[in-house]
Amino acid sequence: MSTPLTLSRPGLAAGRDAQALHRAATPEFSGWLEHTRPAGGCSRPIRLTGTIAAVGRDTGRILNEQHTDELPDRTLYKACGNRRESHCRDCAWVYQGDAYQVVRCGLTGGKGVPASVSRHPVVFATLTAPSFGAVHHRHVPRHTCRSRQRCDCRPAPCRARSTAATCKHGQPEVCFARHDADDPRLGRPLCLDCYDHDHQVVWNGFSGELWRRTKQAIERHLAALCRRRGIPFVRVVTASGKVRWVPPLRVSHGKVAEMQRRAAVHFHVLLRLDGVDPDNPDALVPPPAGITVDDLEEAVHAAASKITVTTPAHPDRPQGWLVSWGKQVDVRRINSAGGELTDDKVAAYLAKYATKATEATGHCSTRLTPATIDDYADPEGDHLARLIDACWHLGRPTHTDTASGAATADDRQDTLDTEPRPYAGLRRWAHMLGFGGHFLTKARRYSVTFTVLRDTRATYRRAEDDDTTGTITVGTLTYVGSGWLSDGDALIANTAARQRRESRRIGREELAHKAWLVGAAA
Repeated sequence: MSTPLTLSRPGLAAGRDAQALHRAATPEFSGWLEHTRPAGGCSRPIRLTGTIAAVGRDTGRILNEQHTDELPDRTLYKACGNRRESHCRDCAWVYQGDAYQVVRCGLTGGKGVPASVSRHPVVFATLTAPSFGAVHHRHVPRHTCRSRQRCDCRPAPCRARSTAATCKHGQPEVCFARHDADDPRLGRPLCLDCYDHDHQVVWNGFSGELWRRTKQAIERHLAALCRRRGIPFVRVVTASGKVRWVPPLRVSHGKVAEMQRRAAVHFHVLLRLDGVDPDNPDALVPPPAGITVDDLEEAVHAAASKITVTTPAHPDRPQGWLVSWGKQVDVRRINSAGGELTDDKVAAYLAKYATKATEATGHCSTRLTPATIDDYADPEGDHLARLIDACWHLGRPTHTDTASGAATADDRQDTLDTEPRPYAGLRRWAHMLGFGGHFLTKARRYSVTFTVLRDTRATYRRAEDDDTTGTITVGTLTYVGSGWLSDGDALIANTAARQRRESRRIGREELAHKAWLVGAAA
């Protein structure tokens, strides 16, 4: 029996190039390239089949009808829309642009948000997880570089001590290495057995509840401050006709979650102070004059230092786990005199992290199931394998525990997703190391929504296509698969999309340069 032939990487590249040349040599290549343009740069576009009808804008009659069998490749391509850069760089680029607009409009106004919000007090807070054990880290005591993104400053020793002590498992508790920024040891525990992996995944799982209570504490702190300073509460009539007296201000936030190298999530939060209009509670108005950005900064520190969450009882820990913020709570002001943080920088910073997930930790997988969990989880493995094992073990259905505490063999993922158990989410989000929240969230009144941005873009493109013909395109489509039909097709479509992106980038720079020249001349 002969062994199957496997192509080397050069062989695979040659086959891909041959497929691309074959596609480019076909007479209908130009039509195919235009047909795939909406999903040009997508790594795994969605393929749809069905009918596409042209309906008269004025009459409502079907003027033309076409089946996807008549189109190139007998299918319609649509971009996947995945936000993760590691999965689809082009769709993540679009998502990042939307995230930038969502964050920036909450700081400067625009797209339905009044420009007056730019004068509201705003702080940028970073809330981190506490320590679950000693890890390798990189610390620069004094920066002399011009840009932190290209920092080449000499770091301090990782964990220097005067005595070379060892832990109870015999592992050294010191590290004199000066780690580079790309050192794979960063974020890894000095001793895997001393590290509390269970507590860390529980913290990731309940960090959203910790943030919710923290924001409530910030608002209560400011409301109490209004009472002490004699700032009157606002009389508001609800939709049901009830009269309520509410604090004269509210805190609107935009929040991005970032996964640290040690695989603990932390939050970057923009907190903006808004006032309350008694005649229109949904309006964005400035806060009362008696509350300043100093008070907002103080409220964040006060709430982060005292708010904790005690998780429900678990068979492995009847008293639950304590979930609290770490000691490193950084609160900075935006657009302050001499400050480094500006509206654009903060918006770009948060939008960048909105397209990432667990890539910084070195782990990247889809949702885990009983059939795939053994490929990633290992109670005696490395740091990530132990975290995933902790998620799977703690998230087991406790009512099926045997005397030894193990789950029965017929444990099913779909059952876990529907059972109302406080720790069930740890299994569902084991591929995210326990964190099941959204990576970009905001308060309802903070800014424009993703839905509005996407609908506006779709309406613009539809009007651009339909206005010339006076028709509206209506599709009745069904999903048939994902991905390009060949590696050659993917190469051509992605190359064309990259060229279009570069062309748009150069165009924007030219427009910005012309605007700067006009302003300088004036």
